[in-house]
Amino acid sequence: MRHLIATLSVSLSVLASPVGAQQAGALISAEPMRDTPAGMQAWQVRYWTTNQDGVRQEVTGAVVAPREAVPTRPRRVIAWAHGTSGVVEKCGLSTHPLFFQATPGLEQAIREGYVVVAPDYPGLGTSMPHPYLVGGDTANSVLDAVRAARAIPGAAAGGQFAVWGESQGGHAALWTAISARSYAPDLTLVGTAAAAPPTDLAENMRRASEPNIRAMMMAFTLYSWSERFGYSLGGVVNRANQGVVKRLAQNNCITIGSTPKLGTILGIVSVRGALRNKDMGRIEPWAATMRANSVDPASVPGPLLIAQSIEDPLVASAVTRSFAKKMCKRRSAVRWIELPGGDHAHTARDSAVETLAWISARFEGQTPPDDCRTIG
Repeated sequence: MRHLIATLSVSLSVLASPVGAQQAGALISAEPMRDTPAGMQAWQVRYWTTNQDGVRQEVTGAVVAPREAVPTRPRRVIAWAHGTSGVVEKCGLSTHPLFFQATPGLEQAIREGYVVVAPDYPGLGTSMPHPYLVGGDTANSVLDAVRAARAIPGAAAGGQFAVWGESQGGHAALWTAISARSYAPDLTLVGTAAAAPPTDLAENMRRASEPNIRAMMMAFTLYSWSERFGYSLGGVVNRANQGVVKRLAQNNCITIGSTPKLGTILGIVSVRGALRNKDMGRIEPWAATMRANSVDPASVPGPLLIAQSIEDPLVASAVTRSFAKKMCKRRSAVRWIELPGGDHAHTARDSAVETLAWISARFEGQTPPDDCRTIG
């Protein structure tokens, strides 16, 4: 009954203000999710955002909150920006059966009283081009997800939030920090945590050490940007491989632990060969888009936490470390968590306890720790 009342309240509030209903950050709907883990209540949400060109878009995501009485004060919010799941509509994570298990630190965050807001990003869960690694588009969708969550009475989400992301989501988290003050001045960002974040996109593409993963991410990028910006694939791959790139992107969502099909393996091998001597960081217009969507250390406000595996096969540790050092030169407080081994996909999970403790300290107003002198 409580979920029903909350859902009806949301619907009525949207219908009651037709002028504001399509503004960025406005909640369209909040459907209670079933079979939530113990202690959690959750909603799959639809809300409005705008891309970096100012075009209004309807997008999806999830909001998770403690299953307990609404507190007298608004709850603290963590915006979770997920890693690469794919680049087409069916790859949205909020409806995936493993959403709760796949969101790092979720159980601890809810136990500690946070609301966790998890956007799908544009084009994942809705029919439009997905802006893979396009900073402004994804940052806006994260910020508007936080805004939309505040319209769910049962969530009781406040206006103070931290953003935490992994891989593609680490890139999104850093761009969210860059955009927060100008795009969403009604929200207050207390800290940014990025696990294995791509920062210099061209250099990240060049230095990815696992060729199969690199080929798949290149296919995702080529397809996404050709759809988002209208770029021709012809300047990068021949006609046969243009079809392979499209099939890889359209047919594959990334699920941790899953085994790729034979067709996917053969497609990756074909793209590997086609891109063997190609550097997208030197081929226009791809190169310009990489530069525009790389993360400028001078634009990222602190405090910042970065977690990075030292042998990450996709996001090279050296590139992330170089970014952190540039942040340090700006006299930003950087918490640096270096993880052993080369597990890219679980960077956030493996640093979750330390990250959530760091986030809690930011909400409490403690002086941020600074590891700049020890970053090798």
